[in-house]
Amino acid sequence: MKIVHADEVEWKRGLQHRGGTFHYRHLLEGEAGAVGNFHLGIGQQDGDFSSPRHRHNFDQFRFQIEGTMNFDRNGKMVPGTLGYFPEGAAYGPQSSEGRSVTAVLQFGAASGNGYLSPAEIAAGTEELKKFGTFEAGIFRRNGDVEGRRNTDAYQAIWEHVHGRRMDYPKPRYRDPIMVDLENYNWLPLQGVPGAFQKPLGTFTERECSAVLIKLAPGTTYRAGGRSVYLVLSGAGRVGEQSYRSLTGMHLASGERTELAARENTELLRLVLPDLAGLEAGDRPRADAAE
Repeated sequence: MKIVHADEVEWKRGLQHRGGTFHYRHLLEGEAGAVGNFHLGIGQQDGDFSSPRHRHNFDQFRFQIEGTMNFDRNGKMVPGTLGYFPEGAAYGPQSSEGRSVTAVLQFGAASGNGYLSPAEIAAGTEELKKFGTFEAGIFRRNGDVEGRRNTDAYQAIWEHVHGRRMDYPKPRYRDPIMVDLENYNWLPLQGVPGAFQKPLGTFTERECSAVLIKLAPGTTYRAGGRSVYLVLSGAGRVGEQSYRSLTGMHLASGERTELAARENTELLRLVLPDLAGLEAGDRPRADAAE
């Protein structure tokens, strides 16, 4: 198990390939280059942050902590909203209505395209600056350099890192799915007195899912594997360590641990997709990139 506390992590400048001011706290990541690589971070956007309408070849969950993120035709995320943004589905343009704080989990999904690590993205961004400029989320190639003139910034970085054209997967969902947690009812967690859950959805045939969990003081909850957990409120113990608000945890497949709540606790469990048997390069057929 990996555990990290957000308040012990420094803010860093990020997403220079997009537009405006963005800082993040890096919490957890998987194995770079692996088909199931992932990254969990806390992002802070200022009011000047913007990103054009675009899509990805990976999946992401977003949980809005503070402020409002505006995704134009796809709606707004206010505090307490969970968003599932599926690979291949376009969204945005995106802007921040003043200061905004969002927990974001990005991860390799059913297409088998994997997910670039923050270090790979940063290195790719710097290398591409030799051949063009990043403007408002678009990479604009210099006129004397061979290649497409204008490309989505992440796509340009991905193609540079992998040395080939990106193929976007066919979207399983046409649009992001916005989930209002307040509109779900709490259900008793069977066999665990003092524990309740809100199952929020299971997505794709690879069974990534989201569930909100509530623990009363004195409750012991057994956390399962292939999951990223984010504590939204409360305090207690996890194994031999403590947890508190915005503690992040990752349990790999087959791992288990126990959380003992000292205070009323709410935590978000995000189950990563089961990519067993799917190797990078062994990808389903996809649409050609635009």
